[in-house]
Amino acid sequence: MAAQMAVNSGASLWGPLKELWENVEGAIWRKQPESVHRLDLQLKKHKPYFLSLFKNPPKSAEQREKVRKASTEGISIQGQQGSRLLPEQLLAEAFILSDLFDLGELAALELLLAGEHQQPHFPGLTRGLVAILLYWDGKRCVANSLRSLIQSRHGKTFTLDLSPDLVNLTTRFTDELMAQGLTKQILNLVSDISVTREFERLQKERGLGNEKHRKEVSDLIKECRQSLAECLFAWTCQSPLSKDDTLALIGHLETVTAEADGSLDSVNLALVMALLYCLDVSFLEQGTEDRDDLLQAQPLLTEKQYVSAVHNRLVEGQAWKLPSLQAVVRLTWALSLRALSQLPQGAALVEFTEADEVLADQALLGGVFLFLTEGILGSEGFHQEEFYTRRLHALITDFLALMPMKVKQLRNRADEDARLIHMALQMGSEPPSSLRKDLEHLMILIGEFYSKDPFGLELALEFWCPTESLQHTSLTGSFLGVALQRPPHKQVVLSKFVRQMGDLLPATLYIPYLRMLKGLANGPQSSHYCFSLLKTNGAPHGENLQGGVSGSPVSWEHLFHSLMLYHENLRRDVPSADSTQYRHPPIRGITQRELDGLTAFLQLLTTIVTWSENARLALCEHPQWTPVVVMLGLLQCSIQPVLKAQLLHALAAFGKSPEIAASLWQSLEYTQILQTVKAPGQRQAAGIEVELNEIESSCEEYPLTRAFCHLISTLVESSLPVNLGAGLRAPGFQPYLAFLRDAVFLPFPTRAYRRPAEKWEVAEAVLEVFHKLLRDYEPQPADFLQETVELQGEQVPAHKPPGHSLMFHLLNDSPTLSLCLSLLEEGVCQLDTYAPFPGKKQLESAVLHCLSLLDLALQKEVVFMDLLRESQASLLVSPLEQLLQGVSAQSRRADHIINIARYLYHSSSNPEAAYLSAKILRHIARYPNIQTRLVGDFTHDQAVSDKLMAGFVECLDNDEAQEGVDKADDSDPDKCVARIRHEMQIHILNLLITSLELKGPNLALYLLGYEVKKPVSSTNLQDPGVLGCPRSCLHAILSLLQRGSERRSGPILTQQAPHLAELCYQVIYQLCACSDTSGPTMRYLRTSQDFLFSHLKHLPIILPGNEIAALNQMSWLMKTAAIELRVTSLNRQRSHTQRLLNLLLDDQPHMQHADGEMGMDDESKSVSSFLHFDTVSKVRRKLLSVLDAIDFSQEVPEQLQLDFFERTQIEQVISNCEHVNEQGHTVCNVKLLHRVLVAEVNALQGMAAIGQRPLLMEEVNSILQQVVERNRVRCSLSAKRHALQSWRSLVETILTACPTELIPPDQRQLIIRDLLLDLHDKVLSEDAAVELMPVVAGAVFTLTAHLSQSVLSEQQQGAGLEGGSSSGFASIANSALHLILRKLLDFILCTGGGFQRLRAHLYGSLLYYLQIAQKPEEPDTLQTGMSMWERLTAPEDGFSKLQRENLAIIESYGTALMEVVCRDACDGHEIGRMLALAVLDRVLSIDRQSQWLVYLCNSGYLRVLVESLRQDDVALQTLLMPQPPLLKPLYIYESKMALLTRVAKTAQGAVELLCCGLVAQLTECRVFHMLPENESFRVFGQRDPSGFIPSPLERYRQILLPTLRLLQVILTSTTTHHQQGAAQVLQWLIVHSDTIQSILRSQDVSMGSLQELSLLTAIISKTALPGALDLGQEINSAAVLEFQGHIGRFQRQCLSLLVRLAGTERARYLKQIEESVAPGDAAEKREEMEVAMQQICANIMEYCQTLLLLSSAEAQFTLCLFSPSASEPTDMAVPSVSRVPSLGLVLLLLKNSATEFFRYHDSHRQSLGKLQRLEQLAPEELKELCQGLVSGSGGVEKIPSVQRSVLAKRRLVQLVNNRAKLLALCSYIIETCLFVIWRHLEYYLLYCTPSDPKDSLLPGYRDASGGLGLSRVSQQDLEQLQNDVANSFTEPLQRKLLEVEGLYSKTHSRHTFIQALTRRIRGLVRHAKS
Repeated sequence: MAAQMAVNSGASLWGPLKELWENVEGAIWRKQPESVHRLDLQLKKHKPYFLSLFKNPPKSAEQREKVRKASTEGISIQGQQGSRLLPEQLLAEAFILSDLFDLGELAALELLLAGEHQQPHFPGLTRGLVAILLYWDGKRCVANSLRSLIQSRHGKTFTLDLSPDLVNLTTRFTDELMAQGLTKQILNLVSDISVTREFERLQKERGLGNEKHRKEVSDLIKECRQSLAECLFAWTCQSPLSKDDTLALIGHLETVTAEADGSLDSVNLALVMALLYCLDVSFLEQGTEDRDDLLQAQPLLTEKQYVSAVHNRLVEGQAWKLPSLQAVVRLTWALSLRALSQLPQGAALVEFTEADEVLADQALLGGVFLFLTEGILGSEGFHQEEFYTRRLHALITDFLALMPMKVKQLRNRADEDARLIHMALQMGSEPPSSLRKDLEHLMILIGEFYSKDPFGLELALEFWCPTESLQHTSLTGSFLGVALQRPPHKQVVLSKFVRQMGDLLPATLYIPYLRMLKGLANGPQSSHYCFSLLKTNGAPHGENLQGGVSGSPVSWEHLFHSLMLYHENLRRDVPSADSTQYRHPPIRGITQRELDGLTAFLQLLTTIVTWSENARLALCEHPQWTPVVVMLGLLQCSIQPVLKAQLLHALAAFGKSPEIAASLWQSLEYTQILQTVKAPGQRQAAGIEVELNEIESSCEEYPLTRAFCHLISTLVESSLPVNLGAGLRAPGFQPYLAFLRDAVFLPFPTRAYRRPAEKWEVAEAVLEVFHKLLRDYEPQPADFLQETVELQGEQVPAHKPPGHSLMFHLLNDSPTLSLCLSLLEEGVCQLDTYAPFPGKKQLESAVLHCLSLLDLALQKEVVFMDLLRESQASLLVSPLEQLLQGVSAQSRRADHIINIARYLYHSSSNPEAAYLSAKILRHIARYPNIQTRLVGDFTHDQAVSDKLMAGFVECLDNDEAQEGVDKADDSDPDKCVARIRHEMQIHILNLLITSLELKGPNLALYLLGYEVKKPVSSTNLQDPGVLGCPRSCLHAILSLLQRGSERRSGPILTQQAPHLAELCYQVIYQLCACSDTSGPTMRYLRTSQDFLFSHLKHLPIILPGNEIAALNQMSWLMKTAAIELRVTSLNRQRSHTQRLLNLLLDDQPHMQHADGEMGMDDESKSVSSFLHFDTVSKVRRKLLSVLDAIDFSQEVPEQLQLDFFERTQIEQVISNCEHVNEQGHTVCNVKLLHRVLVAEVNALQGMAAIGQRPLLMEEVNSILQQVVERNRVRCSLSAKRHALQSWRSLVETILTACPTELIPPDQRQLIIRDLLLDLHDKVLSEDAAVELMPVVAGAVFTLTAHLSQSVLSEQQQGAGLEGGSSSGFASIANSALHLILRKLLDFILCTGGGFQRLRAHLYGSLLYYLQIAQKPEEPDTLQTGMSMWERLTAPEDGFSKLQRENLAIIESYGTALMEVVCRDACDGHEIGRMLALAVLDRVLSIDRQSQWLVYLCNSGYLRVLVESLRQDDVALQTLLMPQPPLLKPLYIYESKMALLTRVAKTAQGAVELLCCGLVAQLTECRVFHMLPENESFRVFGQRDPSGFIPSPLERYRQILLPTLRLLQVILTSTTTHHQQGAAQVLQWLIVHSDTIQSILRSQDVSMGSLQELSLLTAIISKTALPGALDLGQEINSAAVLEFQGHIGRFQRQCLSLLVRLAGTERARYLKQIEESVAPGDAAEKREEMEVAMQQICANIMEYCQTLLLLSSAEAQFTLCLFSPSASEPTDMAVPSVSRVPSLGLVLLLLKNSATEFFRYHDSHRQSLGKLQRLEQLAPEELKELCQGLVSGSGGVEKIPSVQRSVLAKRRLVQLVNNRAKLLALCSYIIETCLFVIWRHLEYYLLYCTPSDPKDSLLPGYRDASGGLGLSRVSQQDLEQLQNDVANSFTEPLQRKLLEVEGLYSKTHSRHTFIQALTRRIRGLVRHAKS
């Protein structure tokens, strides 16, 4: 039993029923796909609810017991495990609820639990009160579902255009219900349920809450009754009831009573109409195709018993409680019988059909027409249902058509009565009281019935039979398909009735007849026929008017003639303006009957003129009637205000035509109805102002004032004359505005009103005028100038436009503004009572006008105040948003804005007011200073705060909102309301978006449920109801978006309201993107909602009609997803990241659907997986399908084709009208453009222009359409760009921010490949829009970078290439790589001439791509295992292969590609140039065939590059200023030099460069002279604090080093025969010798200075040679001497540098190197400095060797460089240049190098060993190795282990190669040192002749052997030398040297060189000794 007794937390009396209603609504009204199947299931499931309609589950003792124990033992709840203990209080409430509604205890408990769950949706109510709402809501859902099902049946009256399956399903289902006695159930329920009874019961149990709750409960109960009654009505419309059901219905109606005002309530009205349709046979006339089936189904025709039972019940039954209702039914029955008697089937029913006359008489006696007018037309529900009006129309027309004799009888009786009344009047006696007024009632009924036509059916057309064929095609009515077709019989009869009734009309029927005509004239065509009737009724025009009027009294002739006579008579009585008896109207006037007749005529006139423009113009222009003049004349006479009001209404109707309106204004002004000009000496006012203040106020009725406001309102809409009243007063509208403001609007709250509703009618009428005036006002500069006009010779100030005056009053704390605000306050207080009161509709309308005024003022105030400021006028105004913060006079609090916001709480009953309120709040929200105050005001009082929050949430929660309803389509009020609700939601979301951009606390944070009093980031978002958290706008937005997200079709909102969905996604993105709100929001979305996953799985969103919104939705969603991926990656929430990545990247189909819809789809899938088809089928990755959804093509509107306007001018105007809209797009303001163009057209003068006007307007229209199209294209493009950018950021986040191990490298490469190929395919298609290319190029760049990175890291981690797959490189096949390269190059070429910035991205991509084929650095193992032959025949490795293929592809593009790259390298944007140079560099490095080099040289680009160095020189000089300049020129220069260096690496290139005069250009560069002082940059304040901008010295080095490298490469490449190269470089050295010498002298030990020295010494060693000058050309001797001087100086400086480095200061240098490397820096720096030092020594030794060799091949003629002393150089501070270094220095260098060689050799061996067993290294060692590459101490900790081993390997390779370099240098130094020592020893010991000391008198004299300024060498010196050398050159040293040779030199240089030299030196020393 427990299982059945589980509680359904959704409440079985509410949840399932709500779902049922949603399904019924979805299937029948929304026509959703797949809904028929769902509906079928639902109906089967819920059939019991329909069979036992509104029956509650019964109480039972067992249930009661179970519920009682729930507090101790607990109770099980469906869908939850275990049982749950419930509090006692809840159980007590459950028992109360159970007794209250007499329902089962469990059901009551369920309702309460559901109430508790739904409580956040009903702020301010307890769970019990919510449960009561849910109980009735469940009932309402059943009733509405039943009604909808019945309405969808197949039947005789209407159809809903549903699918046949659905109609059959519902028809079958409802037939079953009907067979089970549905009718009686419904009738019983309608009798049993009554609001008052239910309220009494609820009141007793305290089941009613606040006013809102009471209203909602009563609305629900009323709706239940109404829907039930409408079920029967809908049934009888479609199909007949059975006999018993019909009798039951009649039985129910017998007991019905009327309301207090004599009308039926809407429920009973529905039942009466149901019965009328039951007895209806008129559908048989329609002759539809299924007529025969309908005939068969109609019991009236087929069952005699049915007819007999109904007949007897109606004829002989007892009297009804409402006899007149009985009369209506009897009349209906009589007409049905009459109709039956005319059918063939009626023959069998002759006994009944005879009785129709009798029945009709009975009905007439019962006052049937009067009741139809008062009881049925008077019912408020009547005009809300189209089929009520159609049935009543049929009833009236059937009576007139089927019973013509009865009508004749009525007319005769009316004539008779009229005579009796006339006689009685003659005799002066009372007329008889028993007179019947049936015909009068019938006429009034027709008049009343047709005068309202809410559905625009114009049924009255059936009364008009067109006699003449109408000229106007637009007027062809429903029966006028062909103009002269014979009208149907019924129409002829009806039109005859209208005409005959007007003939010889008795006086008593005059007014009813006019009222009937007024009703029948209601409609655009009917009014035309009525106008014609009155025209033809009149006498021929030719007759003399004075001789009395012949013809019908109902004719224009008669009517206007009477008006003229009245005017004639009354005009004589008009008193002079000064006489005081004005207030007592004269005796001779208009009697009451005349007044009624005139009123009726004026109303008829008003109706016709309102509808028919032709009538308006025809009457107005009629020369004799002149209606406008006569009516204005009458207005000046003393007649009753009511008649004046009627005259004003008639004038207003005429004023609808602009032509008439303009003259009407002048006439109004002329007649001074409102006195605008006071006569001099006149004491008091006259005209309407007096009437208002004296007559109307004392009568407490204001018809005249309201009519005057209506007239002004109409006229203002048609035209507003500027020069009104010119000549008599300052022209303009001002006096009228002043009257309306000061006499009507401001005093209206304080006047007395007999009819309370009239107060609001007056307010509404006057506010409507204000609204129109302000709406049409556009502030102009002229409005702010103080202009004057001349009036009777004096200057008076001119009036401003009325809109200006209104703006001025609204922007000041004026009475007008305060009255508007207090009216708003009163309005919202009245609405808060939820009670009906007189004038409610008018009050709501007045409130709307007030809100509109505020809204318009806020819109226009910015322009208004700007113009005011510019004009410097002396007006004072304040911004409205500040005035709204003022203190209210009533409440003494600053609550104006709160009052405005409170209207949102009434959005369900007053959507327009809520909409305007949202709009105003949105205007105000733009101001940050107001936001903070508002938050304070909104949260100050908790009750107000809750209510406001509830209001906002309710607006957003609304399901009825609809998007895409055009404004033009306002005919359907529901659609109009739906549109307003939708726009209101848009405004609220925009308000949130605007506020979120401002700093907190702001409105958005408060409305979205964040903390406003504490830090925002401390917010803890919860589901509504949890921890007392109210339902906020965030919950509303999420529930809007989540609706339907579990279905396969995706969230409903994205399809139904795309723009709304887009804004919702934007709000969520903003919350995630803002640092304060990001944390709480993302936590909440992730944990409570699983929001992102459930929405991303529906990407891509494709909306065929609304591409822009779909793209924007996806953009915001992808941006949010990117943030989420980044955050979850940072927080190491791997499962979340992985889940999203799988969703976005998987190309394997998912096996199951989230919503578990097992359809055909899934079964077929399981079969395919069983058969292993699945391996092949892949689905498109979601990221790619999103890309597919962005259409790159964009249709662009064609050029304008203009005949009249000048195109260039029009384009200028269009660009002037452009502004930036809310979304940030630049669009053209179409309204403004329209105004400008129309003004232009209006300004044209002359007849020709008037003739051309229609054509001109047509052209204006085409221009506007074109502009609208342009705007759309712009928005569409920017949406596409936005979507692409979001897509790109998502892709980039996935590739960069997500942990790499989540996507395996092979997958990663394939994903990047797919993305790259797809992107390229889209962007390279013919019609791709160029605007999207930059984004694509950026994405391509990132993707290629990641591809390159991924391939490289895979090679580092994996087996590299050799063991790689056969398909090619890494996981990605070579073919794919080639494809990517081709597309990249295509993309570069397709960008053509422009788009250089875009190509910069593509060059970057190309560089990354080419990097893939670059061989990684390999360790130099010092083993030259391979012979030359082996190298040549070795198989090609993967790198070379890929490189070769790449080159082939690049070369296949030929010179087109070369041209583009070279052009970009020479010119354009800096970054583009740098990248183009880099691309050239890269391609030249792989281009073995030198095709690119040849192109570069031949096309002249190389020369351009070389010559551009001169311009660079100027820019580079500015770089050496002390303050940090722009570094762009430096970077370009570096790139250029890199390229030139690359060119110089080939001999051909180097020669080309020399030909282009490269060195000459460099020689002329002045920047090299500007070496900054070494100490200067240490001065405080010149270093860039960020360390980014290098110091001046470093900048100088950045300029110098590339040049030195380039020169070095040129020297290397041009080999010996090109002496010119060396000579040019020497020239450069000599020109810049000052700089070079100061560098060579520099004491600085830094990386830069060592690099400088190493490069300089290398160049000097190759150029500063004695032979450099023997060029064969004639050089004068002075120049030669100078050259030699320079060369000698270079030699001396090099040697002294060697002394410093190798000898005296070696220790200091090494120490400084240790110190200069900061501990955090990478270890590379120290190693590089070591290399640089060794390199300098090697260079200088090489120089010495070259000098020795050049001086002579023989030792005896050699040049001596070192003095003959082998003692080690002592430490002296600075060796002077004049002193010659000794040979001891070279010996020392030799020793040190030998020692270091072994140190380096050991280090090299160890590192190599580590590299070979990298896997076995301990983690500490790995860490230490990584430390060498990662700067900063904590850096290594964060690196994952896989990455660590890659880094360690890279570091080891670096170490090994560094040591290999050092070993090579050391061995070279050893070899050169030995050579130098040997040459010197050989000279000194064998050939040198020692000199005597006494000869040293001339120390400056050198002999030929002297070399570098050596003084004479004494014998003693030579001996000493020999000893020292012998001591230094010891055995151990020699062994060491031979070991060096064994270890290194064998494999690398000449085999026994060291051995030979050591042997010779040893020999020399011994030889000399001996």
